[in-house]
Amino acid sequence: QVQLVESGGGLVQAGGSLGLSCAASGRRFRIYGMHWYRQAPEKQRELVATLNTSGSTNYADSVKGRFTISRNNAKTTWYLQMNNLKPEDTAVYYCEADAWESGLSGLQEVWGQGTQVTVSS
Repeated sequence: QVQLVESGGGLVQAGGSLGLSCAASGRRFRIYGMHWYRQAPEKQRELVATLNTSGSTNYADSVKGRFTISRNNAKTTWYLQMNNLKPEDTAVYYCEADAWESGLSGLQEVWGQGTQVTVSS
C-alpha cells in the first residue's frame, strides 16, 4: 500500500519561507497527480497546489507567485516551497497523491499525515 510521509512545516514570521516535502513509498506504485491541501481551523480543506504527471502546475489564487510545487526526477517525492508567508497561510498542510498501485484497479487517493504551518504576524 502506498504511504505518504510529510516533513517540514513549523513556525515562521510573516514574510518568511518554509518548505514542505512529501515522500511516497510502497511496493509497486506510480504517482500521477501530486497535490498539496491545507485546512485552517474551522475552515474547509482547500486545494493549494497541483502538479500533474505532465509537469503542469496549478495554484490557488491566494498563493500564486508565493508558493511553488515541484518534484524529484523519480516522481516519488514532491515539495511545496512557500515564500512571503502570511498569517492567513496558517493551517495544517496535507499532501495527497493520485496513485496507481499494483493489484488495484484505477487510481487511489492517498493522503499524508498533515503538518502544521504557523505564520506569526
